[in-house]
This record gives sequence, C-alpha cells and structure tokens, in this order.
Amino acid sequence: MRPPFRPRVRIYKGQQVPEPLTISNALQRHEGLARLSVLMRESNRRMELIKHCLPGALTRFVQAGPVDEEGWTLLAANAAVAAKLRHLQPRLQELLEEAGLQPSRVRVKVQQ
Repeated sequence: MRPPFRPRVRIYKGQQVPEPLTISNALQRHEGLARLSVLMRESNRRMELIKHCLPGALTRFVQAGPVDEEGWTLLAANAAVAAKLRHLQPRLQELLEEAGLQPSRVRVKVQQ
C-alpha cells in the first residue's frame, strides 16, 4: 500500500498553493491512474507488434484501444477499415499468441 499523497505546498500571496505535479508523477502516485498507465502501455505495445502486419495505408486509420480481461480492442476509423481488420483478425491474434501476450483475443470496433 502506498503512503497517502501529501502535496508540497508553496506560499503565494499569503495563501498556501500546492506544487503542480507532472502528468507522469500524477499517474504514478494515484493507484487507479497507475493501473490505467500500465494498460495504455500494454495496448501500445500490442499495436507496435501488429503494425507490420497491416497494409501500409491501413495503419493510419487504426488506433490501439483498451486492453481488459477478455482481450484487446482495435479502433477503426470507418466500417471499411473495420471490415479489413476483421479479415486480418485471425493473423493478429496469432501474432499476439506467438508473443506470449494474454489474452490474445482481438476485438474490432468502429470509432464514432
């Protein structure tokens, strides 16, 4: 368990003002945000792993989505990109399994 967060304080015009935190410090100090940071890194890691398997122009229209207990989501810019990703889905899942990443299930969703 982490010790409670105690912000450093600075005096400004007679009032106490907490020192600003960098985003990385805030992510590390807050338990929920630290978990979110780990999941973001994991999602980006998976995206880097499968990028070479996507046709060149398709990469611009695909974003890494969330990772959860059931799998990983790829976000497609439109329905045509989603259809192509679903066609590639078995190969993408195979790549994740070969890399030892679990769960290896890939979901495809269209961004709205």
